[in-house]
Amino acid sequence: MDGRRSDTRERIRSVAMELFSEHGYEKTSLREIAERLGVTKAALYYHFRTKEDIVASLSEDLRGGVDEIVRWAEAAPEGPERAREIVVRYGTLLHSLGKDMIRFWHENQPAFRDLGFGTSLRYQFRVLADLMTAPSREPLAVFHARQALLAISWSLSMMGDLDLTDEESNAAAVAIALDIVERM
Repeated sequence: MDGRRSDTRERIRSVAMELFSEHGYEKTSLREIAERLGVTKAALYYHFRTKEDIVASLSEDLRGGVDEIVRWAEAAPEGPERAREIVVRYGTLLHSLGKDMIRFWHENQPAFRDLGFGTSLRYQFRVLADLMTAPSREPLAVFHARQALLAISWSLSMMGDLDLTDEESNAAAVAIALDIVERM
């Protein structure tokens, strides 16, 4: 039973992301999500009471994934290898969340800010960059670390119109980010 509930929640989240991408977050209603899924609004309410709850669940996936990277990095020895591995893990995380989620995140910054998710995500982003540049945390090195992470984020949100598979896009983004890391 839990497996079916989990599958349904994933379907809801996926359809919501499609609609948010097509119509925008503000212009998408729970009714439209339910209609696209072919379920009643009451069935949708069983899993998510509001659009904000859907976004919160997606945001939790991103925050939880970054938290895992942070835990790993805090236990790993400082240095260039750790910085490279953070980039690879960050690329894998964003790739696993999918282009629609990352694009939604970038295109709907006001919604994330209004819902209170943006601040914690920005903090986690800065923690990753600090871990990449420890122990010195020289400002220019931190700048490069942040740019490396942004290269991955932006590639997923801005390159969707290119004729590349998700795997090709992710591999290219991580390669570019690793090139930036070499400048630290």
